[in-house]
Amino acid sequence: MTLQDKPDLFNTADYKEFLARINQVKADTKPLWGKMSASQMFAHCKEVQEACNGKALKNTPFFVKLFKGFIKKSVLNDKSYPKGSPTHKQYIINDEKEFDIEKEKFLKSLSFFVDTRGSVYHTLFGEMSEKERSWTVYKHHNHHLEQFGV
Repeated sequence: MTLQDKPDLFNTADYKEFLARINQVKADTKPLWGKMSASQMFAHCKEVQEACNGKALKNTPFFVKLFKGFIKKSVLNDKSYPKGSPTHKQYIINDEKEFDIEKEKFLKSLSFFVDTRGSVYHTLFGEMSEKERSWTVYKHHNHHLEQFGV
């Protein structure tokens, strides 16, 4: 499947469908795998979203930077993320969060993403096209929506 054939969050219908799925997650929704609560998942997704919006990644280990080309290819490919995939330290959320606050922060960051089309420089992957950005965001957040059964 090419980037042109994948769900595109800059497409209004795809975005509305994605928002409907997000809104199915409730504070008491339990994950099908993993340890995160729904509020932690939204806080985690917000951090990933902000990196795709252009926020700098902090404390990226040197060896990760060495493999950034390989990592970018795995992010952009068609394979779903495996359960328990390694996570950048900046994205790990250990403390409990307030569900409504974290969901709103995530939705605000996602809305900013959709409103600012075009390419963006990602601090690990470099310049990313609009289609690459959309697929990166969709694939990551879809993984967590599936984790929570939606």
